[in-house]
Amino acid sequence: MPDQLQILNPATEAVVATVPATSAAEVHEAVVRAARAQTGWAALAPGDRARLLRRFATTVDAHLEELALLEVREAGHVLGNARWEAGNVRDLLDYAAGGVERLTGRQIPVPGGLDLTILEPLGVVGVIAPWNFPMPIAAWATAPALAAGNAVLLKPAETTPLTALRLAALALEAGLPEHLFQVLPGHGPVTGSALVEHPGVAKIVFTGSTAVGKQVLAKGSAHLKRVTLELGGKSPNIVFADADLEAAATAAPMSFLDNSGQDCCARTRILVQRSVHDRFLDLLTPAIEAVTVGDPAAPGTDMGPLISRAQLDRVRSYVTPGLDGIRGKAPEGPGFWFPPTVLTGVDPTARVAVEEVFGPVAVVLPFDDEADAIRLANATEYGLAGSIWTRDLGRALRVSQAVRAGNLSVNSHSSVRYWTPFGGFKQSGIGRELGPDALTAFTETKNVFLSHATTSTTATSTATSTEGPAQ
Repeated sequence: MPDQLQILNPATEAVVATVPATSAAEVHEAVVRAARAQTGWAALAPGDRARLLRRFATTVDAHLEELALLEVREAGHVLGNARWEAGNVRDLLDYAAGGVERLTGRQIPVPGGLDLTILEPLGVVGVIAPWNFPMPIAAWATAPALAAGNAVLLKPAETTPLTALRLAALALEAGLPEHLFQVLPGHGPVTGSALVEHPGVAKIVFTGSTAVGKQVLAKGSAHLKRVTLELGGKSPNIVFADADLEAAATAAPMSFLDNSGQDCCARTRILVQRSVHDRFLDLLTPAIEAVTVGDPAAPGTDMGPLISRAQLDRVRSYVTPGLDGIRGKAPEGPGFWFPPTVLTGVDPTARVAVEEVFGPVAVVLPFDDEADAIRLANATEYGLAGSIWTRDLGRALRVSQAVRAGNLSVNSHSSVRYWTPFGGFKQSGIGRELGPDALTAFTETKNVFLSHATTSTTATSTATSTEGPAQ
């Protein structure tokens, strides 16, 4: 009997479904099928590929509520967030479809002829998606990869394969070629490793922990495989004394409690200028206590459960007895619940202050001046996101340039928009996703020189006299 993945509802611990896990041999078979499908897909006229992707988007749109409810059951996301996530898949497909007919090369001036570049698809792309945002993060890579003419093999996380499987079925319903977009549920050490190590997979897009991302990079290097990594974060939320403190305090809770804190962009280090530190805490306390934690399917719920028992145990390990702070409420009984928690009086080098907790836990750290804020913000191995709260435009610009992170927002907590590039500095990742250049990340650049010469002898002479020896 094949290995089975047991999918639990994080809010109740009830079994939602069992899904067969993909073996290494089945990964190989999927790669072979995908390569055949990709050849025909790449040969389609750009307008035809675009139309099929738009039809895929329309089909997703017709099943938004179904997909959202599936996300609530398997991932514990609150219903409003799950609806947004399903809509984001639709929007990403539409956005990527708009780039198919604009995926152009360049004509470069050179002596002796005409030089042009052609952007060609890589072939088969492997996407390894995380459990924290199963639908949208899978679509970040899948949509542009398909638009650029590639086939996609998507390996969802062990705990959240159901929305991915449903999206693959909707792709077929929309008319995409069979085997072009396949979903391979399974265990990371088996299915994921087979995908990363397969010589027929040209690129891997991985979203997950920094530790596993390093393994993906190392394994992919055996074939010089192209890799995009979106990894961990420990993002700062910097509040200066001249900021609108009420707005900053009101916005702070969901900057690290959204998706129960299971977000690599979560602003889990709240850096507050010392002169307004106490006032900010006074404003933050009622905002944290007002967060409603409970049934993710119920209207008005702000925060649901953690994804699993293992994740709950991990988060608990960071909040040791005796730590001061602000704590909200969470349900008791079945489910993987942890209350909103803000810790104060923590040493900046403490484990909870420097490691990615990936749960609803933040620390408040005071700073003295702008230089001190920048020092604290950069005192981490990560560099994914961050926020800066100030009324001083010059300061906003200076600090934005000084903080080593890939995605910063001023007087807000925005990190990810499909129109703009997303990715991290340092150990938060390699490469960028989304934005106007997303499709090019799934292409090879081919350079073609067309000589003005009329004979091969003249062409050789021209090339040698004007450009040096031919390679």
